[in-house]
Amino acid sequence: MGNKKGRTAYPENFKALVIEAHQNGESYESIARRFKISTYSAKSWCGSRPEVNRRKIAPLKRGRPTNKPEELEQKVKRLEMENELLRNFLRELERK
Repeated sequence: MGNKKGRTAYPENFKALVIEAHQNGESYESIARRFKISTYSAKSWCGSRPEVNRRKIAPLKRGRPTNKPEELEQKVKRLEMENELLRNFLRELERK
């Protein structure tokens, strides 16, 4: 039943039982004890955690984030300013 190290994959019918128990008014703590799962899992499956609902609407992007040309231009300008400040600072140190 495990798919990754330290994780347990539960079948959909098991999750449906947990959701049904919550819809019948059972608390997350009692559900967790009864089904031997964490309250975190129970809340996730029942949709009570806001980040789970956000992921359903817009799934997380995979892979390394891409830099847009505008962001790269801003980064180059910032680094050029930093270099200029450092040059000016070093010039001032040499004068003293």
